[in-house]
Amino acid sequence: MKAGVVHAKNDIRYEEIDKPMAGPGQVLVKVKYTGICGSDIPRVNGDACHFFPNVLGHEFSGTVEEIGEGVTTLKPGDRVAGVPLVPCMKCEDCQKGNYSLCKHYSFIGSRQFGSFAEYVAMPEKNLVKFDDEVSFEQGAFFEPATVALHGLLRCDYQGGKTVAILGGGTVGMLTMQWAKIFGAAKIAVFDIVKERLDLAARLGADAGINTLDGDFMDRAMEFTGGRGFDYIYETAGNTITMKLAYKLAANKADICFIGTPTKEISFTVPEWENMNRKEFRLTGSWMSYSAPFPGKEWELTAYYFKTGQLKFDDSFIYKKIPLSRIADAFEMFKTPGLVKGKILIDSEC
Repeated sequence: MKAGVVHAKNDIRYEEIDKPMAGPGQVLVKVKYTGICGSDIPRVNGDACHFFPNVLGHEFSGTVEEIGEGVTTLKPGDRVAGVPLVPCMKCEDCQKGNYSLCKHYSFIGSRQFGSFAEYVAMPEKNLVKFDDEVSFEQGAFFEPATVALHGLLRCDYQGGKTVAILGGGTVGMLTMQWAKIFGAAKIAVFDIVKERLDLAARLGADAGINTLDGDFMDRAMEFTGGRGFDYIYETAGNTITMKLAYKLAANKADICFIGTPTKEISFTVPEWENMNRKEFRLTGSWMSYSAPFPGKEWELTAYYFKTGQLKFDDSFIYKKIPLSRIADAFEMFKTPGLVKGKILIDSEC
């Protein structure tokens, strides 16, 4: 089969490799689309790849090609989304159902061959079936959608309260929609790009607030009647928005950092004192799994994409690029600000 194989830093090649087989308990998937994740970029354009040669790709959709011995929940032709984490199922965290925290995990598309290929083989439990109403493009967004939902649920989330989403990227837009689906009273999205704020409005946000505007804090406080927000979800991994979360928090608020930070951060005493004076709770979120594996995050994503309540906007996708041109796709990320949205690799082209 053909695959995009990483051989070294800045060296990903479209070439022929052995086609995998569906062993006992495994399923062979004919891949349709794979999204390029932010974590894939340093593995190709940097030094983060675990080994060479390697086949990355973990945000994918496709159809079941073959099933191995003992597989009972899937059959050839089923439309599926990939679940990339392979937890050990034996450690203390796994025994508690905290699979995201497993210290002995494998991961399809980084620690073992993934979906930047025509086919990928994986355990039966690592596939989620979706209905015909859900497109293969949506199927490739299951993983980021589940990351967003897992982050929402890391707080003791309850409907009827105000929600701030910091960062209007894909995960931010999905988090906003989950908050709305589960009954938020009002939601505001904060970003610096007008197009993202316009998209937030189309997807159901009650307000889009540009943090470059000098009066944005006044608008934010007016939006909440001067209280601040009950829930704040930081999705950008940016030091500015991480600090902003502290300012926007209401008394007894819940804050979750979903975005992955990339720079050091420090707080002044007055900034840090917000936590004491407001008694807000701060937590983080990592990946997207719960018990029984892979968890309600995946089940609910399949359901709400099907019903249309979890909306999919064409602007989520920047470009669709054939697998044969995968090297060109990664070159695009070397131009800052060029890629606006997800690049999907089409394994059938």
